[in-house]
Amino acid sequence: MKIVFATNNANKLKEVQALVPQGIQIIGLASIGCTEDIPETSATIEGNATQKATYIKENYGYDCFADDTGLEVDALNGDPGVYSARYAGEEKDTNANMSKLLSELKDKKNRNAQFKTVIALYKDNKLTTFTGICLGSITKEKKGEKGFGYDPIFLPKGQSKTFAELPLEEKNKIGHRGKAVRLLIEHLEA
Repeated sequence: MKIVFATNNANKLKEVQALVPQGIQIIGLASIGCTEDIPETSATIEGNATQKATYIKENYGYDCFADDTGLEVDALNGDPGVYSARYAGEEKDTNANMSKLLSELKDKKNRNAQFKTVIALYKDNKLTTFTGICLGSITKEKKGEKGFGYDPIFLPKGQSKTFAELPLEEKNKIGHRGKAVRLLIEHLEA
């Protein structure tokens, strides 16, 4: 089975491809000639994932899945949430996003947070969603060189290393995207 993952993010593509069994081939948007930015105008993570999957199905005709991920911080009432990628501005600057978040949490005792990924699958003209959540907390400084996004400041619950310090295989076992992808795979193999 071949299915399109509606992303141009090479890190996300690599992370998901590492989870998928050999019988399922995941290809990115470049493989279908989609180079435009797909609109993400929903007020929810679920809405953005659904919007992207629907866009590919309607404009390119492929069965596909799309994801959206947000970092939800308790002390910030769930922010940055759906705005995680552009938290510090439309440039989607990862370092600026992390700096803004660390600054806003500077005087906060509660540093609890969760990563939430929602995958929307558009297959056989039916839309299905899968959600993965990873509980954790925000560190006081960046640690690690692996991963992407907020990984250097996210400490998964029960771990002593940030996502950016963990090998990809370990991150995929406990992480939000890994959990959502495993649900997707179960569905595809059913």
